[in-house]
Amino acid sequence: MLCVAIGAATGLGGYTFVYAKGASYLQNDPSACANCHIMNEQFDGWQRSSHHAVAGCNDCHAPHTTLGKYVTKATNGFWHSFAFTSGRFPDPIRITPGNLRVTEETCRSCHGDIVHAIDNEHGGAPQLSCVRCHQSVGHLH
Repeated sequence: MLCVAIGAATGLGGYTFVYAKGASYLQNDPSACANCHIMNEQFDGWQRSSHHAVAGCNDCHAPHTTLGKYVTKATNGFWHSFAFTSGRFPDPIRITPGNLRVTEETCRSCHGDIVHAIDNEHGGAPQLSCVRCHQSVGHLH
Protein backbone atom coordinates (compact mmCIF):
# COMPACT_ATOMS: atom_id res chain seq x y z
CA MET A 1 0.00 0.00 0.00
CA LEU A 2 2.85 2.39 0.85
CA CYS A 3 4.52 1.62 -2.49
CA VAL A 4 1.30 2.50 -4.33
CA ALA A 5 1.05 5.82 -2.47
CA ILE A 6 4.72 6.65 -3.16
CA GLY A 7 4.30 5.67 -6.81
CA ALA A 8 1.15 7.78 -7.18
CA ALA A 9 2.83 10.78 -5.53
CA THR A 10 5.92 10.40 -7.73
CA GLY A 11 3.82 10.07 -10.88
CA LEU A 12 1.63 13.05 -10.01
CA GLY A 13 4.68 15.12 -9.05
CA GLY A 14 6.49 14.15 -12.26
CA TYR A 15 3.45 15.01 -14.36
CA THR A 16 2.96 18.33 -12.56
CA PHE A 17 6.55 19.56 -12.52
CA VAL A 18 7.94 17.99 -15.70
CA TYR A 19 5.19 17.58 -18.30
CA ALA A 20 2.93 20.45 -17.08
CA LYS A 21 5.90 22.74 -16.26
CA GLY A 22 4.60 23.21 -12.70
CA ALA A 23 7.74 24.93 -11.42
CA SER A 24 7.19 27.78 -13.89
CA TYR A 25 4.10 28.81 -11.92
CA LEU A 26 6.22 29.50 -8.85
CA GLN A 27 8.00 32.29 -10.73
CA ASN A 28 6.79 35.66 -11.96
CA ASP A 29 7.03 35.04 -15.71
CA PRO A 30 3.72 35.84 -17.46
CA SER A 31 4.45 33.33 -20.22
CA ALA A 32 3.91 30.59 -17.60
CA CYS A 33 0.23 31.51 -17.63
CA ALA A 34 0.15 30.65 -21.34
CA ASN A 35 1.47 27.11 -20.71
CA CYS A 36 -2.14 26.07 -21.13
CA HIS A 37 -3.71 26.86 -24.51
CA ILE A 38 -6.92 28.11 -22.90
CA MET A 39 -5.00 31.14 -21.57
CA ASN A 40 -3.58 32.24 -24.93
CA GLU A 41 -6.30 34.84 -25.51
CA GLN A 42 -5.71 36.39 -22.07
CA PHE A 43 -1.93 36.35 -22.54
CA ASP A 44 -2.21 37.95 -26.00
CA GLY A 45 -4.63 40.55 -24.62
CA TRP A 46 -2.24 41.38 -21.78
CA GLN A 47 0.62 41.86 -24.27
CA ARG A 48 -1.48 44.51 -26.08
CA SER A 49 -2.78 46.16 -22.89
CA SER A 50 -1.74 49.36 -21.14
CA HIS A 51 -0.51 47.31 -18.16
CA HIS A 52 1.93 45.20 -20.19
CA ALA A 53 4.90 47.46 -19.38
CA VAL A 54 4.11 47.82 -15.67
CA ALA A 55 2.35 44.69 -14.41
CA GLY A 56 2.53 40.94 -14.91
CA CYS A 57 -0.04 38.29 -14.07
CA ASN A 58 0.95 38.03 -10.41
CA ASP A 59 0.82 41.79 -9.92
CA CYS A 60 -2.92 41.78 -10.63
CA HIS A 61 -4.03 38.21 -9.89
CA ALA A 62 -2.15 37.43 -6.65
CA PRO A 63 -2.15 39.18 -3.29
CA HIS A 64 0.88 41.33 -2.58
CA THR A 65 1.91 39.35 0.51
CA THR A 66 4.24 36.36 0.16
CA LEU A 67 1.92 33.96 1.96
CA GLY A 68 -1.20 35.21 0.16
CA LYS A 69 0.55 35.04 -3.20
CA TYR A 70 1.66 31.42 -2.84
CA VAL A 71 -1.59 30.24 -1.26
CA THR A 72 -3.49 31.78 -4.19
CA LYS A 73 -1.05 30.33 -6.73
CA ALA A 74 -1.26 26.86 -5.14
CA THR A 75 -5.04 26.93 -4.95
CA ASN A 76 -5.43 28.22 -8.49
CA GLY A 77 -2.79 25.81 -9.75
CA PHE A 78 -4.62 22.83 -8.29
CA TRP A 79 -8.06 23.86 -9.54
CA HIS A 80 -6.79 24.98 -12.96
CA SER A 81 -4.96 21.68 -13.38
CA PHE A 82 -8.04 19.75 -12.31
CA ALA A 83 -10.31 21.68 -14.67
CA PHE A 84 -7.96 21.44 -17.65
CA THR A 85 -7.14 17.75 -17.08
CA SER A 86 -10.81 16.82 -16.67
CA GLY A 87 -11.98 19.18 -19.41
CA ARG A 88 -14.34 20.86 -16.95
CA PHE A 89 -13.61 24.55 -17.51
CA PRO A 90 -15.87 27.24 -18.90
CA ASP A 91 -15.14 28.33 -22.44
CA PRO A 92 -14.52 31.19 -22.66
CA ILE A 93 -12.86 31.13 -19.27
CA ARG A 94 -14.22 33.41 -16.55
CA ILE A 95 -12.69 34.76 -13.38
CA THR A 96 -13.99 33.20 -10.14
CA PRO A 97 -15.50 35.40 -7.42
CA GLY A 98 -12.46 34.81 -5.17
CA ASN A 99 -9.98 35.74 -7.89
CA LEU A 100 -12.11 38.76 -8.80
CA ARG A 101 -11.79 39.97 -5.18
CA VAL A 102 -8.00 39.55 -5.34
CA THR A 103 -7.83 41.48 -8.62
CA GLU A 104 -10.08 44.24 -7.27
CA GLU A 105 -7.88 44.55 -4.16
CA THR A 106 -4.72 44.85 -6.27
CA CYS A 107 -6.31 47.55 -8.46
CA ARG A 108 -7.15 49.48 -5.31
CA SER A 109 -3.67 48.93 -3.91
CA CYS A 110 -1.79 50.21 -6.98
CA HIS A 111 -4.20 53.04 -7.76
CA GLY A 112 -5.01 54.00 -4.16
CA ASP A 113 -5.07 57.78 -4.59
CA ILE A 114 -7.46 57.68 -7.53
CA VAL A 115 -9.67 55.03 -5.96
CA HIS A 116 -9.83 56.95 -2.66
CA ALA A 117 -10.92 60.11 -4.49
CA ILE A 118 -13.61 58.23 -6.45
CA ASP A 119 -14.91 56.43 -3.35
CA ASN A 120 -15.10 59.76 -1.48
CA GLU A 121 -17.14 61.28 -4.33
CA HIS A 122 -19.79 58.61 -3.83
CA GLY A 123 -20.13 59.16 -0.08
CA GLY A 124 -22.05 56.36 1.57
CA ALA A 125 -22.73 54.45 -1.67
CA PRO A 126 -21.44 50.88 -1.98
CA GLN A 127 -17.84 50.61 -3.10
CA LEU A 128 -17.50 50.79 -6.88
CA SER A 129 -15.81 47.97 -8.76
CA CYS A 130 -12.67 48.90 -10.72
CA VAL A 131 -12.87 45.70 -12.75
CA ARG A 132 -16.51 46.19 -13.73
CA CYS A 133 -15.80 49.42 -15.60
CA HIS A 134 -12.20 48.72 -16.61
CA GLN A 135 -12.39 45.03 -17.53
CA SER A 136 -10.24 45.44 -20.64
CA VAL A 137 -7.37 47.27 -18.93
CA GLY A 138 -5.33 44.18 -18.10
CA HIS A 139 -6.44 42.05 -21.05
CA LEU A 140 -7.27 44.22 -24.02
CA HIS A 141 -10.26 42.71 -25.84
